[in-house]
Amino acid sequence: MNIELSSPPSSKKLLFTGLLPFFVMAHFVHHLLTALPIPLLPMIRSDFGLDYTQSGWVISAFNLAYGIGQLPAGWLADRIGPRILITVGICGVALAGFFVGLSQTFTLMIFFLALMGFLGGGYHPSSPPLISSLVEPRMQGQALGLHVIGGGASYFLAPLIATAIAAAFGWRGSFIGLAVPTVLFGLFFYILLGRKTSPPPNTGKTKAMAKEGPFPTGQARNLTIFIFLSTFTGAVIFSTISFIPLFLVDHFAFSKAKAGAWFAFLYSAGLWVGPIGGYLSDRWGRVPLILLVCFLAGPIIYFFPLAPGPATIVLLLLLIGIVIYVRMPVSESYIIKKTSPHNRSTILGLYFFGSMEGGGLLTPVVGHLIDHYGFTVSFTVAGAVLVGVTLICGFLLWGSRD
Repeated sequence: MNIELSSPPSSKKLLFTGLLPFFVMAHFVHHLLTALPIPLLPMIRSDFGLDYTQSGWVISAFNLAYGIGQLPAGWLADRIGPRILITVGICGVALAGFFVGLSQTFTLMIFFLALMGFLGGGYHPSSPPLISSLVEPRMQGQALGLHVIGGGASYFLAPLIATAIAAAFGWRGSFIGLAVPTVLFGLFFYILLGRKTSPPPNTGKTKAMAKEGPFPTGQARNLTIFIFLSTFTGAVIFSTISFIPLFLVDHFAFSKAKAGAWFAFLYSAGLWVGPIGGYLSDRWGRVPLILLVCFLAGPIIYFFPLAPGPATIVLLLLLIGIVIYVRMPVSESYIIKKTSPHNRSTILGLYFFGSMEGGGLLTPVVGHLIDHYGFTVSFTVAGAVLVGVTLICGFLLWGSRD
């Protein structure tokens, strides 16, 4: 079941007015709590006495469940509509995050982090098709890039807010305090979408679309390769950067709060890079741009443990942030362009599932490598694998632009 959003005549105007700003805010609120595990990891590790491998599972508990949640959520969004799934993706995260803050044992915390991830799975497969319907196809990348600002702003501000709260009330207070505004906005956005959305007319064209396969003719091969490259890159990036706060604590003697707050440098790129990435993808093509940023990710990861001081770490965090926030709108707009409307949320669910599950599975693996071989060897392996996979996928996608 597809839902269309009523849109004013001017697409450019819609980039800054109409419903799109509310989607940016929804993206911000959705990630207020999902952004907390990594910057608060030094405090959580100290509280429960964890090693690197166990610390990796703290991140994976959320990420694995987050990935699994994308699959049923995407499928349901195509059949019952995205409004309910978006609401669950915001309010569900808030309620589970509240109980993460109340958890007094490691087992309970892991359970509620996993629940937070599963309930949060409804937001991302449901939102991009609605956002794309607000503008003309030639501006979809820009619209999705603006939407990325919400997530970037959340990941930028949440570590600063959370570490400030944690300094006074502990890491649990951060989860509890940020859960309240999240659930309130989720309810508001549910009401707003109910007023602005309407089902599409049941035309012959709509019926014909329902009989199509998930991909337009001849698109399955390139789309599969593209999704694999993007999700694999996202998984490797996530699994390595998850340990940066611990690296800052152990190698540069940062305080736990300072290490978490510094992670905001990475996400500051989300405040401006997303729209640029979307704009460039609309003009240069999605494939060349995704190959460029995926290739750059490998060397950036390799240099993290070789950084001579905090200033270099800041630069590397900004660079990997640029890679992350260009990859997002480029990937989403490519998938939307290459899939049939009645299956877009389903395919987006598969895409987000791959990114989240890959990151969730690789994070404890990277933690195990760090425990046994150190940061330098672990990050070298991750960077080299990324470069190799990008070169192979680039060869397979050679000649494709969009």
